[in-house]
Amino acid sequence: MSNVIDLTALATQLDEATLRHEAATQLTGQVALDLATAYRVQAEGIRLREQRGERRVGLKLGFTSRAKMQQMGVDHLIWGELTDAMQIEEGGSLDLSGLIHPRVEPELCFITRKEINGPLSLAEAGLVLEGIAPALEIIDSRYRDFRFTLEDVVADNCSSAKFVIGALRSPQQAIDNLGVVMNFNGRPVQVGSSAAILGHPLRALVQIASLLHQQERVLPAGSVILAGAATAAEALRPGLHVSVDISGFGRTTFHTGGAR
Repeated sequence: MSNVIDLTALATQLDEATLRHEAATQLTGQVALDLATAYRVQAEGIRLREQRGERRVGLKLGFTSRAKMQQMGVDHLIWGELTDAMQIEEGGSLDLSGLIHPRVEPELCFITRKEINGPLSLAEAGLVLEGIAPALEIIDSRYRDFRFTLEDVVADNCSSAKFVIGALRSPQQAIDNLGVVMNFNGRPVQVGSSAAILGHPLRALVQIASLLHQQERVLPAGSVILAGAATAAEALRPGLHVSVDISGFGRTTFHTGGAR
């Protein structure tokens, strides 16, 4: 295992896996990778996307389940970057042949109305939002067998692939314990609650504001923030109508096509 870290080479491996739809070897099997360096690999991967014309639009949050944090031995969430090329039109189609082993999970999405430039309290968190929407995130680890360490998944942009956002609702609406049902072809495949997101989804916003402040980073107004999964993920296959219904809040959908 090498002690020399070539950020561009590692990011390129994952970028090429994405472009070729072929799984790559876990990075931690090649180099000694710590969490800070994994985020540097992630940033280099986003730079490669930007060189192709993609534009950053926000963040996806991961490990927003207390149980998942304990399982992975961390005390805070992780994040990946979202770009405009990742967004699918609501009710649109996703060609699975362009992915490796895609899965979908239901989420809540925050849209900011002003920049996040410092820590937020739970009371303040809702005040920075333009609205909140039901969302579906398609994750797709670029690693073989969907196996990875904490450092691997961060370097791989937290397995982010695609996302769908439904209609915006008022940021003043209560979201602490909403029923969440994800359906395949009209049949429930996952049932949960928004409370699975750190007990209250706005706590995810509080955490990411603090972490961004530590890095002296400002998140612009109009940013998309996927707050984290409300249930376990489900593997995708062609021919599905995928929807999430969030009680008293709304729904969003997409269809799957392509060969697997």
